[in-house]
Amino acid sequence: MMKNSRRTAIKAGVALGAVGGLGLLAELLKEPVEQIPSVAPPAAGKPVWSNWSGINRCQPAALLTPQDEQGIVDIVRSASGSLRCVGAGHSFTALVPTDGTLISLDQLAGIVEHQGFNVRVKGGTRLAQLERELDALGLALHNQADIDAQSYAGAISTATHGTGRELQALHAKVQALRIVTPSGQTIECSTVNQPDLLHAAQVSLGSLGVITEATIEVVPAFRLHRKVSLMPLEEMLTSAPSLATQNRHFEFFYLPFTGYAAAITHNVYEGDAVSRPPSADESMLHDLRQLRDWAGRFPALRRWLAQKLIDPALTEEARDRSWKLLSTSRPSKFNETEFHVPQEAGIACVREVIQALERHNDAYFPVEFRFVKADDAWLSPFYRRDACSIAVHAAGGEAYRYFADDIEPIYRKYQGRPHWGKLHTHRASDFAGLYPRWKDFLEIRKQYDPTGRMLNPHLRQVFGVAT
Repeated sequence: MMKNSRRTAIKAGVALGAVGGLGLLAELLKEPVEQIPSVAPPAAGKPVWSNWSGINRCQPAALLTPQDEQGIVDIVRSASGSLRCVGAGHSFTALVPTDGTLISLDQLAGIVEHQGFNVRVKGGTRLAQLERELDALGLALHNQADIDAQSYAGAISTATHGTGRELQALHAKVQALRIVTPSGQTIECSTVNQPDLLHAAQVSLGSLGVITEATIEVVPAFRLHRKVSLMPLEEMLTSAPSLATQNRHFEFFYLPFTGYAAAITHNVYEGDAVSRPPSADESMLHDLRQLRDWAGRFPALRRWLAQKLIDPALTEEARDRSWKLLSTSRPSKFNETEFHVPQEAGIACVREVIQALERHNDAYFPVEFRFVKADDAWLSPFYRRDACSIAVHAAGGEAYRYFADDIEPIYRKYQGRPHWGKLHTHRASDFAGLYPRWKDFLEIRKQYDPTGRMLNPHLRQVFGVAT
């Protein structure tokens, strides 16, 4: 999805608005889009949880919001059945649903202390809050994700990342963790004390216990200069590796059935000037969807219309503090799949993904392509492998089965590791071949949770644990 003030290069809200005069075309070509089935209404008298996009729901026996770490310890020791934690619920995979006890970390928020460039933060702190508290201290995260709604514990547990050829995912900067284990014990691990446990817990899908605090390495606050421009797709695919090398942050978004991709770069800016043009992202998505609805059955006509109406010379620039440019909110709901392939295979893989996507006339959300540097967390999709991340989206309420049927086989061909929070069909046998430390992680998971209290049906499939 196009981010506020980041992905407005084509100004499609203006350009495609001209199509509005083609009312007759709209009536002739409009094609109904397959809808995903609605979720059954909840039973009365039970709490209900739903993820952000609405495709995962559960009715836990209890939904609790402890005020502090001791409250979590008390819950873990007294609750029966399974335990799961929840932050913002921004994962599309079924990491959270449980019929046992669901623990919200919303009250465990804020920076606890900082010493130099090491900051101790509570696990439930939303990234948006953390960014602002760090900025007040003259500090910043080294990189940020597309959105900042997630809790910090949830973000690192699913290997949330931004983009930058020399920039690692968020979890790579974790120096220490404080965890309430499934037995109700509180443990600490760090780069010095139990480093293997830290490498396992940095990305653990919430399977080792409840992360109550994290000590992270941060950097001095910095400003960024953003540039956005359009390129024909083939030019973008050719230029992407060099653009990733030349810029601190680089990513591109392919606009389906247009032949164009938007290049977004961010580089450190030393001045004080602030310039942020108003966002037209929601209008752009609306107009791309409208064009899809009108000409979806005729992809050649759809592409012709888009190329006539889009001005490829339009560009955008912005300057502001890093946290104000790298992350944003996302009003339009969608579902998403994202895999991380070896960097050297990135361009070949995304080319095939785009070809497969454009066999589906209902697609209109941009394809997202990013670079991420390797790290040492055992279940990191970037474990000792520089990667390119390729994400495909489908609008909320619309079918997305083709993710698994048509897109995922391409990712598999290139040894892609799925984003833990994005839709995929991988199982334990798949992960065993993708992660060199997979068995080591399973041993630690079993050591700290021998009865599987922190597992739900989805995680049992992921880890190959019988019910």
